[in-house]
Amino acid sequence: MTGVVALLRNTDGESDGPVVWLRADMDALPVEEQTGLAYASTATGVDPAGTTVPIMHACGHDMHVTAMIGAVEQLVATRSEWSGTVVVVIQPAEEYGTGARSMLDTGLLERYPTPDVVLGQHVAPLPAGMIGVRAGTQMAGADGLTVTLHGRGGHGSRPESTIDPVVMAAATIMRLQTITSREVDPQKVAVVTVGSIHAGLKNNIIADKATLELSLRYADDAMREHVLGSVERIVRAEATASGAEREPEFHTDHSLPPTINDAEATARVTAALQRALGEQNVVDPGMVTGSEDVSWFARDAGAPLVFWLWGGVDAATYAAAVNSGTVEADIPTNHSPFFAPLIHPTIEVGVTALVGAAREFLA
Repeated sequence: MTGVVALLRNTDGESDGPVVWLRADMDALPVEEQTGLAYASTATGVDPAGTTVPIMHACGHDMHVTAMIGAVEQLVATRSEWSGTVVVVIQPAEEYGTGARSMLDTGLLERYPTPDVVLGQHVAPLPAGMIGVRAGTQMAGADGLTVTLHGRGGHGSRPESTIDPVVMAAATIMRLQTITSREVDPQKVAVVTVGSIHAGLKNNIIADKATLELSLRYADDAMREHVLGSVERIVRAEATASGAEREPEFHTDHSLPPTINDAEATARVTAALQRALGEQNVVDPGMVTGSEDVSWFARDAGAPLVFWLWGGVDAATYAAAVNSGTVEADIPTNHSPFFAPLIHPTIEVGVTALVGAAREFLA
């Protein structure tokens, strides 16, 4: 995988001055675009399993890169008004949760000035012109988990001679739903989603194994340990209940820490965004259960992080959906095949937000 880093140094040469890292991500998703737009993606790519899949920017990362380019252009054009160093980080593989980690592990912090603050933004299904930012946990932590359940295969006509992993998987999936409904305080946040299940190749063959892919979300490390422990307990218990002759296997595909905004830096960024875009357009969106890998940059550098959401939905369309109570049905979200941020004023607001936040820390 390939990341792109640009260095904009605007100092007297004796020091780096304040160092601001601006981060955007650029990867797409294996989703077939259904927006009907003239510029809708018709591209395909090859996924890690070697399968050719349709791809589109279903999470808006193309908007992230576009706003970043505009922000850098503005910072270059106004060099006489600020001093310091800007490191622009455009990373791959955010959707796999590996892009930030990969860039750091290959020496990003050794090659470029250490940040005094890390800033980033994500387009979201909010009205265009709106910014959502909050101190503390802005986005949940996440683990991608693959669980393999081992049974005993055989003929579909003789289930008594087998240990059916499909039945084992079905019982496991249903039981996993009780973690959030019966083991987690309703006032706290946790999500357990079984996103995929794979077992067997033909209707008259009972497979010898089933694979579940899980997405787990939580606001803090304590909840992570609780949820992971409950998942393992339930999986092992259902395997035992099914008479499995081999222990289930667990593999962590990725692990993303919660995106936690530094309180002091967030207060400064919030004030800067309010000045640039108007106080009424900067709101607290609450914690989002989606996840990000941007915080690895701040964590490894020991620097404060501020990460915010910015709206990409036509304001009138959004208001009509709110009034009719149909936001969930009428407003496509990130990862939907219908997700298409409004071009204007989303780009302009994204550029203004990045520049305003960066200038808050540049002398």
